[in-house]
Amino acid sequence: MYTIFKDDTSIILTDNLKNINKNIFYYWEEIDIKNLFYQIEKNKISEFILYHSDLELMWNEFSAYFKLIEAAGGIVKNTEKEILFIYRNDKWDLPKGKIENEESVEQAAIREVQEECGILKVVIKKFIAKTYHIYTEKEREILKVSYWFSMFSDEIKTYPQVEEGITKVEWKNKEQIKIALQNTYPNIKLLIESCR
Repeated sequence: MYTIFKDDTSIILTDNLKNINKNIFYYWEEIDIKNLFYQIEKNKISEFILYHSDLELMWNEFSAYFKLIEAAGGIVKNTEKEILFIYRNDKWDLPKGKIENEESVEQAAIREVQEECGILKVVIKKFIAKTYHIYTEKEREILKVSYWFSMFSDEIKTYPQVEEGITKVEWKNKEQIKIALQNTYPNIKLLIESCR
């Protein structure tokens, strides 16, 4: 199953209807992607489920519609089990960024955390998940695939990468995380909640 976010709408691609209300899914063959986005915008749909018996075929056809950008980042924890958040575009987020040429996803994740948060000592613990979200840039639909890692750093001082629009970098405890999750992106919320 793939869960892709477009703004606050989740688009679910699945080949398994066991846990799905059969009245609210659509067959992949019946969907036009432009019309799908129109329906999402017009009707403020929170969840749109697409079914095909061959999930990878559906994913390949779906993703071919977009310009694909790959990014990497991390859920960085310290010795106090706090998580490192960045504040950009009036939302709390996790550090991540585009993978550069000939760079592994691990190298990109570490570099982006270091650059965006102004810390040097960052260690990857393990791969967590991939998230997917769609946005529009220069009238082109972009599908961003982000690779997320569990990371560790014991650095206390942080420095926001202001040239990237980051205005704050903060270590947050459990209570502060709950508050931050009220003002974040759906895929970040899902990622944090799945890692607890």
